[in-house]
Amino acid sequence: MSDQPRGRLVSRLTVSQWFTWAAIAMAAVAAMGIVLGILAITRLTDARTLVVGKNGPALTASLQLSNALINQETGVRGYAIGGRDDYLGPWEDGLDEARDALRTLHEITTIEEHARVRELLREVERRVDAWQTRYARPTIAAVQDRGVNARDKPDPEEGRILFDAIRRAMAAEQAEMTAVRNAGRGQLTSAANSLTYTFVAIALLFVLGIIGVVVSLRAVVTRPLQGVSRQVRRTARGDFEHEIAGGGPRDIVDLGDDVDTMRRRIVEELASIQEAHRRLDQQTRELQRSNTELEQFAYVASHDLQEPLRKVASFCQLLEKRYKGQLDERGDQYIEFAVDGAKRMQQLINDLLSFSRVGRVTTELEVVELDDVLRHALTSLAAAIEESGAEVVVPESLPPVRGEASLLAGVFQNLVGNALKFRSRDVPPRIEVAIARVGDEWQFAVTDNGIGIEPDYAERIFMIFQRLHPKDVYAGTGIGLAMCRKIIEYHGGRIWLDTDAGAGTTFRFTLPALQEDE
Repeated sequence: MSDQPRGRLVSRLTVSQWFTWAAIAMAAVAAMGIVLGILAITRLTDARTLVVGKNGPALTASLQLSNALINQETGVRGYAIGGRDDYLGPWEDGLDEARDALRTLHEITTIEEHARVRELLREVERRVDAWQTRYARPTIAAVQDRGVNARDKPDPEEGRILFDAIRRAMAAEQAEMTAVRNAGRGQLTSAANSLTYTFVAIALLFVLGIIGVVVSLRAVVTRPLQGVSRQVRRTARGDFEHEIAGGGPRDIVDLGDDVDTMRRRIVEELASIQEAHRRLDQQTRELQRSNTELEQFAYVASHDLQEPLRKVASFCQLLEKRYKGQLDERGDQYIEFAVDGAKRMQQLINDLLSFSRVGRVTTELEVVELDDVLRHALTSLAAAIEESGAEVVVPESLPPVRGEASLLAGVFQNLVGNALKFRSRDVPPRIEVAIARVGDEWQFAVTDNGIGIEPDYAERIFMIFQRLHPKDVYAGTGIGLAMCRKIIEYHGGRIWLDTDAGAGTTFRFTLPALQEDE
């Protein structure tokens, strides 16, 4: 077969079809080996049955027959001389033994190999019948009737001649039986050797079949796969311009085409990614420029903008002190509005700066003790707590976490401060800080008995500058809860309003628990 037709045949079949044909070939080899093995085992079984089940028992029965006939002759001869009845014991036992041995021989010698044995056995039976009829039985009858000296007792010489004929017939039968046995042993040996040769041939056949299948599959499947693998590795090392082509079975060719299609798509995606990186680098430079401008703005806001505000507030306060009561009521009110607006503007600028610094101007997170953080927050609120007569319940101990102590203190200070600010007018404020372990996080809860928050505003309250009450009712800039959310998310947690907690307000937030190695 030329290479071109062979190549077409290889490319028409898939890998699974090649493996199927290989399995069929191995199955054919196995079936052939099984058939040969069965034939060899059957031959060995037949030879063993002939030797063990036929020839051996037949020869044994022949020897038993010979011994039984000798016992008969001994009993007749002793009875003819002595005349005692106990001398007939061997005769009678010999009759039974001979009958059993003959029955066994007739049952065993039924196969074709025993045809000559059956013929010689019939000759033995004729000789035995002649000896018993013409000598043994008449001698016994004569001695029983007329004693050992009976004149009509058969001549012992004639009995000897007749029994010698039995001996010769038995010798011929046993010689033939021995020859048949030896021939059966030869067949058994030959069958055993044939079985050995057959198994050796089966083993060689299996080895050759496996070698043939392995060589064929290696040439047809493994080498084409290795070729595709080499090309794929070449592409993986960065040579994206090299085309990938598969050979061998149809699905390996299809695999090469699919991988080459993927290579072309990767080349296209790589070009797109490079273009995206170029644009991203440009945007990064613009973002850096914008951050620089924002930092400059923050500096201006923290220094240059606050200086005029401080002057406005200071001079308005001086006007208020110096001319209070000299102006009409409306003039005093205007001055009060100016002072309050300047102060609120200053506070708003400070809060905005603090909000912008979270996550941007930071130090490395360290392990902090929340007991100290909470204690610091409550110390900052000590005056408000004492003024409102609030009861603050805190856990006996809080776990250490990784974070910035000042920012986390701001969270507790904001939440407890809100609870003090939005307290009920009917009962003294009661604020409880609780903690629980939930999976890999610590979950904190700050609960109060204040005026509460409607569930509809659960998300709005965390947006910057979002207020639920007029500023003349409750002071503040509307940045506190937005600041809390930004700080908690910066620490890898989350914060929310528990809308199912019942009366009052419950804020919950989480912080990652320290790992064992920390």
